[in-house]
Amino acid sequence: MTTVYSTREWFTLPEAAALLGVSSGRLARLIEDKYLLDVRVDGERRIPQDFFKDDEPLPGLRGTLTLLADHGVVDDEAMEWLLSNDEMLGEAPVDALRKGHKSTVRKSVQLLAI
Repeated sequence: MTTVYSTREWFTLPEAAALLGVSSGRLARLIEDKYLLDVRVDGERRIPQDFFKDDEPLPGLRGTLTLLADHGVVDDEAMEWLLSNDEMLGEAPVDALRKGHKSTVRKSVQLLAI
């Protein structure tokens, strides 16, 4: 487990599905459609609790995940970037998204691609 992973709280996939009030199949679809992102932590697929706000997927996360994928960033790299401190933002991108700064986060993604 990377250091940035150990500093965050995580939901297992069943916990995330219960929070959202959806089936495991629907949760898998939300992950596939980039509303959420999961990675293996301690051998189990998990989603950071920071990816939820008001018991829903974090607003702005889907567009950010899509932009990262469009720039060739794979899921593990995207998770690492979202949870790590970004020099331009002065905080982790997920923390900036939680504050509603999606435009700034997306500018940072575009700078990654340069």
